[in-house]
Amino acid sequence: MRIAITGASGFIGAHAVEAARVAGHEVHVLGRRKLARGDVAFHCCDLMDGPAVQRVLGTVRAEALVHLAWYAEPGKFWTAPENLDWLAASLTLARGFAQAGGARLVVAGSCAEYDWSSPLLDEATTPLRPSTLYGVTKAALFHALEAAAPVLGLSFGWGRIFVPYGPGDRPERLIGTLVAALVEGRHADFSAGTQQRDFIHAADVGAALIALLGSDVRGAVNIGSGEAIAVRSLIELAAGLAGGESSLRFGTRALADGDPPRLVAQILRLRDEVGFRPTFDRIGGLRDTLVRAGLITKARQGSENHSQ
Repeated sequence: MRIAITGASGFIGAHAVEAARVAGHEVHVLGRRKLARGDVAFHCCDLMDGPAVQRVLGTVRAEALVHLAWYAEPGKFWTAPENLDWLAASLTLARGFAQAGGARLVVAGSCAEYDWSSPLLDEATTPLRPSTLYGVTKAALFHALEAAAPVLGLSFGWGRIFVPYGPGDRPERLIGTLVAALVEGRHADFSAGTQQRDFIHAADVGAALIALLGSDVRGAVNIGSGEAIAVRSLIELAAGLAGGESSLRFGTRALADGDPPRLVAQILRLRDEVGFRPTFDRIGGLRDTLVRAGLITKARQGSENHSQ
């Protein structure tokens, strides 16, 4: 299948491209940053330029589109006015894709759309009640595309992503903070870490989005592990694998206002309808991240795997 992908140079996008190529799709990347790989077609395009987007989509004539691009500056994206720009640009993109003859649209959503007071976040039963501008604009895009898809003749899937981590995680993010500190030989500062989160390896997020694309499942699908772990426990586990337990300092950072105590996904739709199961378990995902950061050698990782 000929597919177009936006946000392909991002943290999750690069994994989505790899998953799409492994699945045998003909991949066309739309964006301003060319990928350093020769097995995909690149189309230079500013996604904020509606007419330019329409021209590129008319040239590519993709059957399917995976839209991942969004403003994602750590610490800023929750309240950034750029969210409004991306809401408008995403609607223009979807309409242009339909006008170019596209059929299947999958868009990256977020667990930030949900009412975080629910103990288990379920696509069918948990209300959408976002508390941030980021969550509000993502939810608004979901509602608009869900209503517009039948009118535009599109099959529409929406992947609500929980908490991704993995190689290349930015140093402002949780695992990225630990990796940067260990690489630089300094202390890593965290909150008390009592909050529980549903972590999933970024490669599994990318693969799940491509699996959703290839299915006939419509509407929202949670993309998570279905399990919660305390932030402190995850960090201690990762640091233990890298031999960096002494670098950890908990309680030296304050929790953000409104930070919920628990976020975990109900993943029945992902597992039973899409038919997707993550490749990485928690230990394997952390090891992969640390190996790629040079904090665990491949020889050591293989020895540890053999001993289990």
